[in-house]
Amino acid sequence: MASADKIEPKAPAYADATGDLKQEKSSSTEDGFPDDKETSGAVAQYGVDPEKQSSHVGSLRGEESETRGPVMQFVHRHWKIPAQIAAFILFTVWWAYGLAKYRHTEGKGWLIPTLIYIAILLRLFFNFVPSSLVMRPVRAVWKLTAGQVYDRTPAKLHKPLAAVVSIAAFLIGTFVPEETGDNTRANRAISVFGLIVMLFVLTVTSRNWRIIPWHTVIGGMLSQFIIAVFVLRTKAGYDIFKFISDMARQLLGFAKDGLIFLTDKDFAASPWFFTSVIPAIIFFIALVQMLYYVGFLAWFIGKLATFFFWSLKVSGAEAVVAAATPFIGQGESAMLIRPFMDQLTLAEIHQVMTCGFATIAGSVLVAYIGMGLNPQALVSSCIMSIPATLAVSKMRYPETQTPVTVGKVEVPKNEEDEKTVNALHAFTNGSWLGLKIGATIVACLLTVIAFVALVNGLLGWWGGYWGLEGDHKLSLQLILRYLLYPVAWLLGVPKQDLMKVAELIGMKIVVNEFVAFNSLATEEPFMSMLPRSKLIATYACCGFGNIGSLGIQIGVLSQISPKRSGDVVRVSISAFCCGVLCTLTSASVAGMLFHKDMS
Repeated sequence: MASADKIEPKAPAYADATGDLKQEKSSSTEDGFPDDKETSGAVAQYGVDPEKQSSHVGSLRGEESETRGPVMQFVHRHWKIPAQIAAFILFTVWWAYGLAKYRHTEGKGWLIPTLIYIAILLRLFFNFVPSSLVMRPVRAVWKLTAGQVYDRTPAKLHKPLAAVVSIAAFLIGTFVPEETGDNTRANRAISVFGLIVMLFVLTVTSRNWRIIPWHTVIGGMLSQFIIAVFVLRTKAGYDIFKFISDMARQLLGFAKDGLIFLTDKDFAASPWFFTSVIPAIIFFIALVQMLYYVGFLAWFIGKLATFFFWSLKVSGAEAVVAAATPFIGQGESAMLIRPFMDQLTLAEIHQVMTCGFATIAGSVLVAYIGMGLNPQALVSSCIMSIPATLAVSKMRYPETQTPVTVGKVEVPKNEEDEKTVNALHAFTNGSWLGLKIGATIVACLLTVIAFVALVNGLLGWWGGYWGLEGDHKLSLQLILRYLLYPVAWLLGVPKQDLMKVAELIGMKIVVNEFVAFNSLATEEPFMSMLPRSKLIATYACCGFGNIGSLGIQIGVLSQISPKRSGDVVRVSISAFCCGVLCTLTSASVAGMLFHKDMS
């Protein structure tokens, strides 16, 4: 099989509903993000004009159905504007009433309703006004202010100055807040040192450290830190992420209602993985399928991907996968770029796999929140992983080719949507998909845990002849506990909990994150750890970076693009290590910013 280095990037074709092959040139973004040579991230990194790049045609909202009935055509044509006006009036009254009555009420407040109202208002506004009408003045102001400073600064000083600003932000955010309990400046300094060590290791082990895109690295690490500051250090950030995590927790209740109907209240209340986690996964996946069909999820992922594509200067395919993985999972996010898989560079494949290992999917996120773990830590870790994966992956495996998706962010329409009749059909199809994924998770857990027990049994038998028995019985957990002890120290874990956190990280890598989270939430001595140790452990274990997921990713990507299966295997171990390292960088940042109210 030919190496990916020899594959010539070309404009990919796609098949429409009739099977005809089409190609279309990419168009400039309608979102107002920079798309000219002076400001485009693609041009700055790759030296390519995005206007000349071909890309897969995909609408963020999906193609409009040609089989819409006459009644729906009439409603869409004559009632669309009145419906939008009615929605505006309804939500305005709702927001004003809530603001007047509940702004000082505990548990309600004004921030979340106001943000929701602003989002709806902007969505309705841009139905009538092109986004470029707003973004062009913003770009003009930017170019006349910050842009002027940037242009007048010598090009050779851009990256050094950005690095200085980032370092200053890290140091101020870490050391200025006062000490509280085990949150000492000494522990925070260790977390900073640990992050430096991880970046140093990535640099010296880089495939080619001379071409590392430092703009992406600096921007990614700074974005990760800013997100953490917003969540861990500001009331607004805490409230927003608390609202998101509360909504995710309520999803468990909705799934439990369905389980109660099928069984009874006592069975549904049992704390088994089969009853508390799997139903939530099935329901969430069905909901995601429906949201994707109606266009909301694709629209949201497209906007988020466009931001990271523009700010961190990565290819469109990388931005889409990075933005989508925390919401729809490692295999499903790769499906979004299925039309591009045959043309991906090795660096892009490495990035796609790193994203899968560095975060957890929303389907299991709600389940872990239901286990009683810190919800803000789980939700924020998923978001922090997006820029972190882009930075870490590009340090380890920098780009040496010109990706096909340079200069354009596309979220192609799911091929299954062509066979889907309506949103209800998508929801029922999602139920079946959720059942298959849930069964896969159960099977993987059963076999992997049993296999680890087998290995531990053999190690225990062998170690017994060396006198290793009782609490010191030889096992994978014991071995990893000592191997990962320095890693736990570098994260800033208090000394009395170093062994415990190291063991949890080892559990997560060898078995999976569920076993580690279950131990953290329900077993001693992990439950009695210090709050700082628990928070760092939560961030460090919040990712699919385990041996089982390595096999899953190789299998999924090889199925999506059989001709690239050799390249997938070639970069898999490196991507696996980078994915684990991404979660550790998030844990290190959490150690810098921890305070007692986050316990």
